[in-house]
Amino acid sequence: MCTYAFYHKLHYACVSCRVSFKRYSHDAAPPCPRCSEPMLCAGHDFAAPRRSDRKAWSVVAVVLRAGLRYEGFEACGCGREPKFRPRTRAQVRARRIAAARTGVPLAEALGRVEPMEAR
Repeated sequence: MCTYAFYHKLHYACVSCRVSFKRYSHDAAPPCPRCSEPMLCAGHDFAAPRRSDRKAWSVVAVVLRAGLRYEGFEACGCGREPKFRPRTRAQVRARRIAAARTGVPLAEALGRVEPMEAR
């Protein structure tokens, strides 16, 4: 049995303050130490951009608010190849357009490597 998810902390991010922290998994999202708002769970494999990089944080905000997390293929974290997540605003824009044209949910379109590919 894999113990990765039990012993490794999850990343939680506050996109309004542009900070992230590691915490053990809780039932409720922990509050941000800076603004006291609930933080968003970003997953085990999240790499936060620099605080000054507003464009990258805007992409992170779209991904996290769509309900996606930065995880590997396996839910426990053993699969070290991470799933695709957009890194630029142009990639987010292309996936939003593709989701509107094809009628797929935004979360599904954001997880695709190619925005118009069929699954």
